[in-house]
This record gives sequence, C-alpha cells and structure tokens, in this order.
Amino acid sequence: MELNKIAKIIGADLKNIPDQPINWLLTDSRSLSFPAESLFFAIRTSRNNGHNYIQELYQQNLRYFVVSEMQSDYTRLTDAVFLKVTDTLQALQTLAAVHRSSFNIPVIGITGSNGKTVVKEWLYQLLHTDYRIVRSPRSYNSQLGVPLSVWALNENTQLGIFEAGISEMNEMEHLQKIIQPTIGVFTNLGEAHQENFTGLKQKCEEKLKLFTQAETLIYCSDNKLVEICIAQSGFKGKLFSWGSGLKADMQVLKVVKESDKTIVALNYTGTESSVAIPFTDEASIENGLQCVAVMLQLGLGMKEIAKRILHLETVAMRLEVKDGVRDCLIINDSYNSDLNSLGIALDFLNQQATAKNLSKTLILSDILQSGQSPDELYKTVAELVKNKNIQRIIGIGSEISKHESVFQSLDKTFFEHTEDFLKSSLVRELKNEIILLKGSRKYHFEDISEKLELVTHETTLEVNLNALVDNLNYFRSKLRPETKMMCMVKAFAYGSGAVEVARTLQHNRCDYLAVAVADEGAELRREGIRIPIIVMNPEKGSFGMIFDNKLEPEIYSFRLLDSFVVAAEKLGLVDYPIHIKIDSGMHRLGFEPQDMEQLLERLKNQNQVKVRSVFSHLSGSDDAKFDAFTKQQVSVFTACADQLSVVFSHHIMRHILNSAGIERFPEYQFDMVRLGIGHYGISSLPDTSLKQVCALKTVILQIKKVKSGETVGYSRKGIINGDKLIAIIPIGYADGFDRKLGNGVGEVLINGKRAKVIGNVCMDLVMIDVTNIDAKEGDSVEIFGDHLTISEVADWLKTIPYEVLTSVSRRVKRVYFQE
Repeated sequence: MELNKIAKIIGADLKNIPDQPINWLLTDSRSLSFPAESLFFAIRTSRNNGHNYIQELYQQNLRYFVVSEMQSDYTRLTDAVFLKVTDTLQALQTLAAVHRSSFNIPVIGITGSNGKTVVKEWLYQLLHTDYRIVRSPRSYNSQLGVPLSVWALNENTQLGIFEAGISEMNEMEHLQKIIQPTIGVFTNLGEAHQENFTGLKQKCEEKLKLFTQAETLIYCSDNKLVEICIAQSGFKGKLFSWGSGLKADMQVLKVVKESDKTIVALNYTGTESSVAIPFTDEASIENGLQCVAVMLQLGLGMKEIAKRILHLETVAMRLEVKDGVRDCLIINDSYNSDLNSLGIALDFLNQQATAKNLSKTLILSDILQSGQSPDELYKTVAELVKNKNIQRIIGIGSEISKHESVFQSLDKTFFEHTEDFLKSSLVRELKNEIILLKGSRKYHFEDISEKLELVTHETTLEVNLNALVDNLNYFRSKLRPETKMMCMVKAFAYGSGAVEVARTLQHNRCDYLAVAVADEGAELRREGIRIPIIVMNPEKGSFGMIFDNKLEPEIYSFRLLDSFVVAAEKLGLVDYPIHIKIDSGMHRLGFEPQDMEQLLERLKNQNQVKVRSVFSHLSGSDDAKFDAFTKQQVSVFTACADQLSVVFSHHIMRHILNSAGIERFPEYQFDMVRLGIGHYGISSLPDTSLKQVCALKTVILQIKKVKSGETVGYSRKGIINGDKLIAIIPIGYADGFDRKLGNGVGEVLINGKRAKVIGNVCMDLVMIDVTNIDAKEGDSVEIFGDHLTISEVADWLKTIPYEVLTSVSRRVKRVYFQE
C-alpha cells in the first residue's frame, strides 16, 4: 500500500506525502529489516515510548514514521516523513482493519483461555495443502500483534488464521474489526488472565465479541457457561457445537486412550466415525476436536479428516537456545516458516550473537505456501539475510537450491534434502557458530537439531526471556521516563545465567548492570556486553581487571578509595568513574554520615576518579512495619548526597530503591533504581502481574513398586506404610535440591499432581511417592516453576527465594527460550 493512501486511512495530514510503497509495518525499533519499504508506528505505552527511538531508526535509513508527538530533535531529520495522528496504536489498528476489508476470503478467528496457538498451528498443518495461508506468527494475539499479523494478507492469500487474546474489558471489539473472522473458534474458558474481570461470565462475554459478524461459530457445548453466554450474545450466524451431549452437532460418543494416541468415536449428521489423535493429554484431545470441527465446516469429509489428524505434530511454542557440539549455540525454530517468522527468529539470533566470536549461520528450508513467486520470495529472503548480517546460509530444498545465485556475499551451501545435509561432511565442520534452524515441517529439522545439540544432564533450568522482559517492563512502568534502570546480574544472574540474561537486558535497553566481583563483569565483557557494569564488591587484587574491562567500582571505604586512586594514578588515568556507597542505616558496607567531610576533601584533592553516582541500600523496603525506618534511611542518604552535589559541578546520579522499593516507594526513585529479585517474578506486593522466569525441571528415570514395611534411601529414613509406587528423578543436593526437602518436607509436580519426597535427598537422585498419580518413566517433573513457585519452596526451607534460585548448581543445564 502506498504511503499517501495510508495517510488518508489513518487521518494524517496529506500534504507532501509521497506515493512510496510500504510493505512492512514496524513497532519495534530493533526489528528493522527493509528500511526503504517500512513504516514505523511510534507506540506510547505505560512502559515505553516509541518516539524515543526515531533518531536511532533514522540513522538506519528509515524515513517514514507515524507519530502522536513531534519532539524538538525531529527537525534535524530533514528528509523524514512524519504522519501525525492522535493515537498511533489506533492508527495501526485502523490501517489493519481497512487492509483486512479488501480481502473476500475465509478467515478463521480463534480465541479462548487456552489452546489458541496450538489450534492455529494445527489448522495450518492440516490445511496448508489446500490453501495458501497467512497466520499469526508465534503468539501475535495482542492489540499490537493482531494488526501486524493481518497486515501480512496479500493478493495470493486464500485463507487467514488469526488468534486473538485479551486481558481486560473492551479490548476484543478492536480485534474483531481487524480480524473480521468468517469462522470463529472458541477454544475453552478458564482462569487465565482472570485478574481484570469480575468473573468467568464477564470474560466469556468479552471474548465472544470477536464473533459478532462471523458466519459460523464453533465451540464445545460441554461447558454450560459458554453455551449460556453464546445464547445471550445474540449471535446471528450458524452455531456448530461439539461435545458429549445428544444435541451437539458433532457428538463425542467415546474416548479411548492408548499408549501413544487417543481414539475418539464421533456421530456427525447421523453417521458414526472415529479419529485417532496422536496425543493422550486432555488439552490436545480438545484442540484436535476443534480442528475436526473446522475442517467439517470447510467441506472436508470425515475419512480425509481422520487421515490428516493422525499425522498432527507437536507445536513448538518457543524459540529455544541450546548448547551445541564443537562450541556452537543452537536456536531451534521450526514453529513457523514464513517471512514474518523468519525476521523474528533472525532478530532473536542477532540478540544472542553478540561479540562471542561466534559466526552467524542460518539453516533454512524451502518456504512453502508463501503466496509469492519463488523468484520474488527468495530475492526478499536474500535481502533479509543480508540485512541481518548472516555470514553463512545452508539451504535445504529444491526451490531454495534453484535460487542459490541470489544469496550473494556470504558462505552458502545447498542440499535437495535434509538427509543429504546430514550425510555431508559439513555437519562435522560446523564449529564456533550460532546456528538458527528454520525449516518447514516436511523437512524434519528435528533430525538436524538432534545431530547438532550437545547431549546433557536431563535436569534443566528453563529461563523464559519473555517473562524476564515483561517483569523488567512492569517495574519500568512505575518509573518516570527519564529514570534509569540498573539490573543486578550478580551470582550468575541469581542462578539463571549471567550472560544470556545480560544480553536480553542490554537488548531491552537496560542502562546499567551490576555484578558482585570483577570476574563476573569481565566475563560479560568477553561475551559482548557493552553497557556500563558496576562491581559492587571490588577487591584490590582485581583493579587491573576492572580497568582492562572498563568496569566501574563501588567505593565504600577510605582504604578502598585510596588504593583505587593510587592504582589509577599509576596507569595515568583521569576521571575514572566510581560509585560512592553510603551506609544510611543498614550497617553493611558504606561511608557513614560523619565520614562525609573527610570523603569530600579526598575526592576534591585528586583527579584520578570521578563520582558517577552515589547510592545506598534499603534494609526493609519490602515490609510495611519498617516504613518509618525506610524513610529515615532516605533522609540520611539525601543529606549525604546533597553534600556531594554541592561540592562538584557535574551531575551525580542518585539511587536507593531495590525491587521492593520500586513497588512501594516510587517517590524515592531519584535518578536510577536497582532491579534484582523482581526480574524473576518475586514481588513485595500481593496480586501483581509479575511472571515466573525460571522453571527447574527433570524427568522420571524409573518407577518401582515398594511393599509396605520396606524403606527407601540412605539411613532407611523413607519408611513405607502401605504398598507404594516410588519414582526416582535425577536431581539431588549437588544440583541445588536441598537435603532439608527430604522425608516429606518437599513436593514436586508431575502431570498436574503433587508428589511428596520420600526418604533422604541423595547427591544426584531424589525419590518421590507417585502412588496416586498417573505417571510413567520419562514424564516431566517440575521442581519449581509456573505451578509450584520458588516462594513456596523457600517457605518449606524457611529461607528466601534468593537462596533457592542461587543454589541451582552450574551442572544443571540452562535452557533459554523466547515464546
């Protein structure tokens, strides 16, 4: 669509707007791929402001912007084109709605509490041979994600599949106007995102607004509340219900679970048939039946549906980063295979591939059902790969191989089939590379992943980088736009892995990082972390490392100050940045108020160091009973900081708030705050929107029957009363599973059920009671995570969440993922 047409649609001034074609809409400044054809919408949210990144985008040759404010420095961007509107998000949604209206094609809109993404991806698996499909990339189902998804519709599209998610009232009507579904799918109704609704009925009614103009609505009639809400909604289209009731359009007669599949007997239009869903969990059975109903509405017969359903594959819900052989890093994403998802995955690759001396490699299959001619498609892919600075491409498939010539100025190799690549010597030559696997399902890139991944311990700590960023933005939303954020990554980033966490924080514009000792900071520098890093506990023997890596020390005593000044002087350094620690009442490290006069005198009489910030630490900001003392600490700190500010002409930043302080005392945010445990979903307030970042998981190695009167484990502490089923899991106190959790104190989660620890915790193994749990060898076990929280484990141990997180040993593999 041309820029001048877009300006008219969104109500911007049409003066001097060129007819430049716009093919890409952008809301994240870090995701720019095609500057000449992109339009940036500067979205203002409670947590960020897109207008602040226009200068940065301009320097990357982007020239077209939709804004709601004109900042003074925009006048220097002489050839930039600004479309000024009242609300940039509304403008984006209006544009997407108009774009959608130009297509007279079937569009499937999916909403519900759970299962939206799986149903969407399974429908793609089932229907992509019949239609050229455009679908939401990953979980793009928000007020921002939906318009970006719908914009991908083009003249070759034959079917759209889009999911819609809401978290509060009055959101769905906006998404309805954008998606305009002809077929609606209501997956289910549950407790997810319940916090902003008065009850399930209100949430159900809000979700049903997606289907206001739909021709057909598919739903499970076994949920009576959903059925009541639909009846009261005034829906005028065709209803298609499925469920166990006699009145269901597609009646479920019988469900039989086998070891690897579920046989579902159905009655549709008086004819009985059956489908085999290749999963046995309840959620997959429900999602599979939603897909059966959709295919019936699209005219497929039950015989063909049964044939296709049997070949459904697991949906990978996230981008995972894993260690690979020969010092490689593997990013596995066979989730989507289209241009939009390729751009997202390449952005994630670039985020990971900092200065770790890893070259960037893309293994890419043919992109199927793109709606573009192969020549046009692979020319665009080649430009995208070039713009993302990929050094090597390995293409797999006949079409991409035919277009080898368009991939210029990079190392390239092409194969007709995945098997050809796996048999080649190239597999064994890959080393010191970060490798993105991006393949259509028919190419079975899981075989490549298995070949390249490093085999490790089955116990893993999963780190959700999306949740980390969401938590960062939660705390950022409580600050003024100009307040800086320092993020604590000491102690291996609280056990979650300092390098990957620091990369993510740097990518999301954290201002400072803080480590405990210089070694931690030096490691981050080696891994390409560029933003300022403060060393909270500098030691005299580490000064050389501090200088070499441009780390900034905390100075808390005269002895440390004098030693550091002497070391800087020997190297001829001037104005080296330091950070002065004030003891305002915690009585740990720091200068006390009576030290200030002497401190100022010493700082004035030298030029080797320069005070960049002054700070202190609150000792009880998480507890209301200490609020008076907290305010007293702030008063003491302010008086000391004022003395520094009077003496020196340059601005000295101030900071005193930790995670709890940000939530409870935002009035004391000063110039900067320090975020620590809050990153990981731990809050000092009840009912916050913070997310769990870390999940410690393992698997069941073996299940044994143990008779009554027998014992389990060392010292025969696990006494069996009544015959039991005992599962053994490969985690122990050497992994961070505390011995105090033994003998019934601790619990783990298996298939949604809690299992108590029985007997003593061993160094490498734990025994658990699974007598009344449907469990089998190989099943996943949650030690802590979304359902069994770190705080609950800490309560069992009578300690704090910090200790639980930092106790997870380094031999436990960290798996980083982005949903």
